[in-house]
Parts: sequence; C-alpha cells; structure tokens
Amino acid sequence: MSKEGYAQNSIAKCLKRSEATVSRELRRNRGQRGYRFQQADEKARLRRFEKRKRIKFSDEVQWKVEKHLREDWSPEQVSGYLKKTGEDTVSHERIYQHVYRDHRHGGTLYRHLRHQRKRRRNRLGRRDRRGRIANRVSIDERPASVDRKHFYGDWEADLVMGKNNEGAVLTLVERKGKYCLIHPLENKRSDEVALAMAATLQPFIGKIRSITVDNGKEFSGHEMVAQCLDTKIYFAHPYASWERGLSENTNGLIRQYLPKDMSLRALTLETCQTIEEKLNSRPRKALGFNSPNDLFRNIIDK
Repeated sequence: MSKEGYAQNSIAKCLKRSEATVSRELRRNRGQRGYRFQQADEKARLRRFEKRKRIKFSDEVQWKVEKHLREDWSPEQVSGYLKKTGEDTVSHERIYQHVYRDHRHGGTLYRHLRHQRKRRRNRLGRRDRRGRIANRVSIDERPASVDRKHFYGDWEADLVMGKNNEGAVLTLVERKGKYCLIHPLENKRSDEVALAMAATLQPFIGKIRSITVDNGKEFSGHEMVAQCLDTKIYFAHPYASWERGLSENTNGLIRQYLPKDMSLRALTLETCQTIEEKLNSRPRKALGFNSPNDLFRNIIDK
C-alpha cells in the first residue's frame, strides 16, 4: 500500500493499527531504496536477535551502585550517570529496592538517601509582616532571560539557619549550571550577610548577571552587594518560595549534611567547602547527568 501511494492513515485504518505504529514501521525499517517488506522483515528479525539482554544486578553492578550511594548520590543520579557513561546499570527503582532490603538486614545505605517530608503551611492571603527593605527591586523587573535560563551568571541566594538560630550558612546557587557556594555565618545580621555575599562571589565579578533573594531583613545590605559585584539584585514576592525554587531545593540537599537540629555556630569554611564539592560533583538529571563542576567551571573560567 505504501508503494502504491496510500497515505499512512489509510494504511493504518486498513490494518486496524494506530497511525503511530505504521509511521514507526516505515521509519525504522526503511532502506536506501525506501521501504521494502522483505528488507523490513529481515531488519526486524535481526533486531530481535541482537536485542541486549536485561542486565541483572550483578555483584559488579551492585558494587558500583553502592559506591556512588555512599558518595550521597541519589538512586536516580546513580542510574542515570552509569547509563550515560555506557556502564551496566539498573533502574533507580531497583536501586531503591536494594537500599530498602539492605536496611531490613541492618545495613546503612539508607542513611545516604535524602528524605524531605516537610509539612507545608498555607500562606495564601497573609500580609507580609517583616517590613520593607529600602530601594529593593521586585522580581517583576527581572529580565525574562533569567526565567528561561538562557545564560550563565544568574544566582539565587538564601540562608540556612542552625538550631535555635545558632549560626547560619549563606547559600548561593547558579540557576543554569546548578553550581552552589556555601559560606558560614555567625549570625544573620545584614552587614555580615552582605560581606559574605561580596566575598564569596568576588572571583566571578564581571560574570554575574543577577542575584535573586527573598524578603528577609538579612538582605537589607543589597545595595552594597550590588555595587561591590557590579550586578543587580532582585527580590522575590513574599511567601512565593517557588520563585526561588532552585535555592529551596539546594537548601534541602544541604540539610542532609546540616540537619535542623544541628547548631551551626562552630561551622568552619573547610566543612562548607567539603559540602560544596559533594554537591557540585554529583551528576544531575537536569544537566543530562553531567555535574555542575563539568559545566559551570568551564564556562566561568573562559
């Protein structure tokens, strides 16, 4: 029918098959001289014989999976990275099953998983009671290219607090490359936060397009930071954490190492840099299972 010029939808109707099935058959079994049924049959048989056998969770695969899990990679990151590098692997669901089975038998792999079961509070309709920050620029004025992540150099900033507000860390994450920076703070005074932001991002001056923060009073020194870094700072709307979704997600990843019941008063810069390296060296699904280190450093060093 294809040779005689029938349309694909007519062929599908005659064969009582979907149009997608006919289209896929014609596309994948076509040769240099077009679609020929004998050649198509040979191709189909060859694919069947050459089809790769299902990979079992062998001892070698298990060793590689557990190695990456102990580096605090998620099962999805492990499976995606091994697949990307052409190594034998299993699905992330199978890895989760292995972790849970290991837990039932007294193993400790589960301690490397990230659990986030926060109870969300409804903030709708609440008035912002935190006061106004002088000369702040709303996120509404931020260029649309930041939302679309067209360029490197757009950052989000936030704080992670210690138990009973004992110490804090400044977190900075680049939107496109997911590269994060962490800096310890004694408290969340605006002058200390401003100095930490300026010092942490100082190596990237000239390549910082924007910084987006929330409405916390700790960012009252935004004008000084903008001047030091020669950039623009935008403030998200009150109680609109989704406008800084990457920052919120990154803070959740950091909480694996700095839990809420931990005081951050004695936290050192070296510890923060160790956490940075762990997060920046992990493959990320959003980056095609490349790591932030693979992408961001190469771009920023140019």
